[in-house]
Amino acid sequence: MAIEPGAGDSSLTDPSETSSPIAEATEAAAQLSTDEQPLGPLGRRLNRRAPFLIGLTAAAGVAVTYGIVELIINLESILVLIGLALFIAVGLEPAVAWLIRRHLPRWLAVLIVFFAVLALVGGFLATAIPVVVAQSTELAERIPAYLHELQNHNSLIGKLNDRFHIQQRITTLLNSQGSGLATGLLGAGKAVFSALTDFFVVVVLTIYFVFDLPRIRAAGYRLVPASRRPRAILLGDEISGKVGAYVLGNVLISLIAGVLTFGWLLIFQVPYALLLALTVAVLDLIPVVGSVAGGVVVCLVALTVSWPVCLATIGFYVVYRFAEDYLLVPKIIGGVVKVPALVTVVAVLLGGALLGIIGALVAIPIAAAVLLLAREVVFPRLDRT
Repeated sequence: MAIEPGAGDSSLTDPSETSSPIAEATEAAAQLSTDEQPLGPLGRRLNRRAPFLIGLTAAAGVAVTYGIVELIINLESILVLIGLALFIAVGLEPAVAWLIRRHLPRWLAVLIVFFAVLALVGGFLATAIPVVVAQSTELAERIPAYLHELQNHNSLIGKLNDRFHIQQRITTLLNSQGSGLATGLLGAGKAVFSALTDFFVVVVLTIYFVFDLPRIRAAGYRLVPASRRPRAILLGDEISGKVGAYVLGNVLISLIAGVLTFGWLLIFQVPYALLLALTVAVLDLIPVVGSVAGGVVVCLVALTVSWPVCLATIGFYVVYRFAEDYLLVPKIIGGVVKVPALVTVVAVLLGGALLGIIGALVAIPIAAAVLLLAREVVFPRLDRT
């Protein structure tokens, strides 16, 4: 039943208030109320162009954006670990998909891939650690001899020391750090513990991501409007394929670099061959600058053998660098990733500046994804305008 005028709160029906705005609104409310809609129909929408609403929306947008930025900054380390684990999971997905195409259930395919990776890593470490420890101990025992040779003005290292003041620079560095030695050792212990913790976190997250990757993929595509979802699926799967091909290809190229370095050092009897080969293999995971940094380290050690060996090692790395850039990378991952050389260098530099080694590792596939989206989405829209 409709509300009769004058019904309700007596303050609204006081004779002295019969001409007030509240009384007029009460009468209008009584006319709006019906049996079907006792509380009246919906009113007109607010004017979105009203200055107050525009200001309120803008202020709310700034506040929300600021809050999101602050949240990302505070959770940067955790987000980097999550992103790295997802990156590795996408890289392992091609191997899992290959096993699934052989009619294996996904859980079994994931277990096989992880046990294979653990077996390779475990076997490699079991073989390499004793040799690395022995060579590291030998290097530590030879450090006094190297320091003594620095003071010998007739030796090669002594001549280099006279020219570049190597010993003075090392002494200055040690003196500047000597007062905080205990703090430095404690900090090193914390860094090692933190690195191990991050490693296990990444491993556990990677396992979960690989198991749930189809559901993560489906949930991500559900966030896209239905009208655009098929196109998003095509683009997203293409990007995932590029990431997977890049991860596996980059690991394979790094293994090749390590094996070739190990063989070269054995031929010329350069000390610490396995230790240096492992260093080169790990550094070569970093695009563009990794193999160069590894080559510099190896050449410096080769210098302790003789000048000819050092020069030959420099030539070896120059040749290998060209072979990697123009033979290995194009054959193994170049046909899938398709990132120009200039974009590769810029992406690695920016990624390294923003996120360090992890940023340099993921820079190329991210650049490949950006180029794909620009070529398939941005440029066609710009061409039509």
